[in-house]
Amino acid sequence: MDVPSEYRATKPSQKRRPKGNKGGQPAPQMAPPQQAYYNDFNMQNQQQQNYMQNFGQPDMFFSGYNTGGPGAPGPEQQFAQQYLNNPMASMAMQYGSSLAGQGKDIVDKNIEKVMSSSKVKYYFAVDTAYVGKKLGLLFFPFTHSDWSIRYNQDEPIAPRYEINAPDLYIPSMAFVTYLLVAGMVLGTQDRFTPEQLGTQASSALVWLIMEMLAFSLSLYVMNLKSGIKYLDIIAYCGYKFVGMTVSLLAGVMSSSTVYYFVLLWFCLALVFFLMRTLRVQIVPQSEVEDGHTRGTKRSLYFILSVSLVQPLLMWWLSSSIMIYKRL
Repeated sequence: MDVPSEYRATKPSQKRRPKGNKGGQPAPQMAPPQQAYYNDFNMQNQQQQNYMQNFGQPDMFFSGYNTGGPGAPGPEQQFAQQYLNNPMASMAMQYGSSLAGQGKDIVDKNIEKVMSSSKVKYYFAVDTAYVGKKLGLLFFPFTHSDWSIRYNQDEPIAPRYEINAPDLYIPSMAFVTYLLVAGMVLGTQDRFTPEQLGTQASSALVWLIMEMLAFSLSLYVMNLKSGIKYLDIIAYCGYKFVGMTVSLLAGVMSSSTVYYFVLLWFCLALVFFLMRTLRVQIVPQSEVEDGHTRGTKRSLYFILSVSLVQPLLMWWLSSSIMIYKRL
């Protein structure tokens, strides 16, 4: 059978072409799904960058409510301007700032009176020559003759220029050395623990603070006019750690008999040192009426109490460490 000439067989490998639009234009090409996802992601990233660039601007959240035009201030700016233009608000701000300044000045003055950095620095203004002379004076005070302190109470000089002036360098260093030696002695007795060393440090500090409070209160109750300050009392009471340290060293290197002998020597030396030093500073301050001094007995009682309490504390704080070795 003959096939018409218009008919042509199509090959299996050929693809059918898409039909064009009625207008003769080709059909629009659709983007692949993966490309459309990337386009959406880039658009979201661009929106996020624009948001971060506008973050913190005044019209970020209130741009839709600003009806005064592009240059008009927002609600927050209008409120701030009204608050600053109010004379009562300005007066309140000035009054509050002045009160804050006055309160700061009062607090600074009170802190300066109680604990001044310049006063504390004065007690640590020492040198090697002063430390050597002062330690010699604490070891052998019986040979010293001049106990007067030659400086003005209003403008005191540094202790390195006056050997009779109290300092806090030697008491603080002696306290630290006492703790180290106490730890060594406890170690030789096989009973060293951090808790035991902490107990020795806390007990010594508590006794020192109690001494300062008791003697300061005694000066006030006895109505004794003296130039001694609470830092002076801490310095005088802290000199006992020198004798305690040397006594413990002598005892651990030899025997308890040597410990008691050295402790007794330093107790006598400290009592003599405090009596001569405090007598110069307290007794001349007593009032004189009709040729008779007032408060002399009270001054002597105070000096004796301060001087005699030191040997008791030296024995109490050091014997608890040393005597256990011989039990």
